[in-house]
Amino acid sequence: MDIKITTLSGESAGEVKLSDEIFGLDPREDILQRVVRWQLAKKQQGTHKTKGRAEIARTGAKMYKQKGTGRARHSSARAPQFRGGGKAHGPVVRSHEHDLPKKVRALGLKHALSAKLKASNLIIVDELALSEAKTKILIADFAKLGLTNALVIGGAELDQNFKNAASNIPNIDVLPVQGINVYDILRRGTLVLSKAAVEALEERFK
Repeated sequence: MDIKITTLSGESAGEVKLSDEIFGLDPREDILQRVVRWQLAKKQQGTHKTKGRAEIARTGAKMYKQKGTGRARHSSARAPQFRGGGKAHGPVVRSHEHDLPKKVRALGLKHALSAKLKASNLIIVDELALSEAKTKILIADFAKLGLTNALVIGGAELDQNFKNAASNIPNIDVLPVQGINVYDILRRGTLVLSKAAVEALEERFK
């Protein structure tokens, strides 16, 4: 399918033919959900930790005699029911990662790209470059394109002026094409691809 290419200033710059195998799929929410869940699980630190009764620095002596007090038969002040005791079945340091087949991850990216195109939230820009790193200039350009919440994907090398100018704009993320991922695509309203990014994606999935 053909889609119009625009410049950063909002002017027409021709057309580009997008591959139906990448941008023309019928998006499946179950695949997108699996990939997002896999990504977020990888990001989770897993450093949460509480002390169990074996790790509490408290005396191990019996609290009081077994019989004759009329009270419950306790043996250790480290038990979870006491103030300052260990946590029962508390969180431990672990990895939350789980496996996801490479083919499913690739398919998830295709479905995310297709979802943006189907929702008319995909913009192709001929070049992501600025003559000077001025955030004010870039905000004006984004206003012409109607961008307030977007993920911008450039080529393998990002223009440093563009990257620096965009870093100060809230709700705008800028990534090189090798950093494109399903979670970032879905969390932003609009996806902006440079012409170089489109070529790199089509080469990647060839």
